[in-house]
Amino acid sequence: MSKIKMNTPLVEMDGDEMTRILWQMIKDELLSPFVELNTEYYDLGLEYRNETDDQVTVDAANATKKYGVAVKCATITPNAARMTEYNLKEMWKSPNGTIRAMLDGTVFRAPIIVKGIEPCVKNWKKPITLARHAYGDVYKNTEMVIPGPGKVELVYTAADGTEQRELVHEFTGAGIAQGMHNLNNSIESFARSCFNYALDTHQDLWFATKDTISKKYDHTFKDIFAEIYEDEYKEKFEAAGITYFYTLIDDAVARVMKAEGGFIWACKNYDGDVMSDMVSSAFGSLAMMTSVLVSPQGYYEYEAAHGTVQRHYYKHLKGEETSTNSVATIFAWSGALRKRGEMDGNKELMDFADSLEAATIETIEHGKMTKDLALITSIENPTVLNSRDFILEIRKELEKKLA
Repeated sequence: MSKIKMNTPLVEMDGDEMTRILWQMIKDELLSPFVELNTEYYDLGLEYRNETDDQVTVDAANATKKYGVAVKCATITPNAARMTEYNLKEMWKSPNGTIRAMLDGTVFRAPIIVKGIEPCVKNWKKPITLARHAYGDVYKNTEMVIPGPGKVELVYTAADGTEQRELVHEFTGAGIAQGMHNLNNSIESFARSCFNYALDTHQDLWFATKDTISKKYDHTFKDIFAEIYEDEYKEKFEAAGITYFYTLIDDAVARVMKAEGGFIWACKNYDGDVMSDMVSSAFGSLAMMTSVLVSPQGYYEYEAAHGTVQRHYYKHLKGEETSTNSVATIFAWSGALRKRGEMDGNKELMDFADSLEAATIETIEHGKMTKDLALITSIENPTVLNSRDFILEIRKELEKKLA
């Protein structure tokens, strides 16, 4: 069988730890034997980010603007322990945060539904899609350790030199302070992305913040969503038979737990980060969640919603066997390849992406899975496979489909 050709490159962003190991396995076993991979490669592993002063992350984001489609491996966002472990020059920002800010997009995350992996929340019948704002908040914050008594203020200096001040706190002893910001045009892009995606997928849209506590910051999000909905989308939503409503984040959590699913839940940056992990875990596994960053300009970046699986990586380094779930990383590749095919009019590539996803799901439904899924499946006597053997079983299913 001749390999499927790609007309245009997609941007490939390699990552860290166990997901980096899986990344290569997936390319070797599930992609390269069937597709003439055409990628522009960027190494976003922490060592190379440190070596390039994180310029490689900026370069990867700019390449995504050039080619329109990217696929990204999970990466480390360093903390104090990582500073020592990797001998870093500085505590580099989250690569995801940098890329999201540069592309000005919204992250849509949804669980991968598989028979035999039932949600922990029994009334969830349909996927819940998390829409996460892709700019600002704690991901673009400024932090300060307060050594002792003193005053912390927020100061805005206008272009004409006039100042506006707000007291943060009068410290009587040591403490910490944090400054966050967001941009109206980014919030507007977020809102429009959510409304458009709701119309495209014919799903109700919920939006939740905590405006009762954050009467200026969160309330601005609420107001912008309300204004754009009333001015641009209300009639479209009514014609489509779908609804938009705003609720407080704590009320949204209670509603989500009692709902059947089948809707989009839009959240601010940090809320979306946390709630998508909650939803994906309750649906089955953090490794069973798709994630795509969609920008208003039509750029797409696909990735797994989970982290680098550090604990398994340390086992791997010791030569110990791991059983790491690669499904979300496989779906990142299939999503990117499908979108590349759509943009290029390459039906062969689109069909391959569909076959890869079907082969992955059917492998699990046939009772062959990694340990995390075997612990929660309703399938009797599942076969627990190690990281590589699971991918090899998917390859067998894929070969049958492509034959």
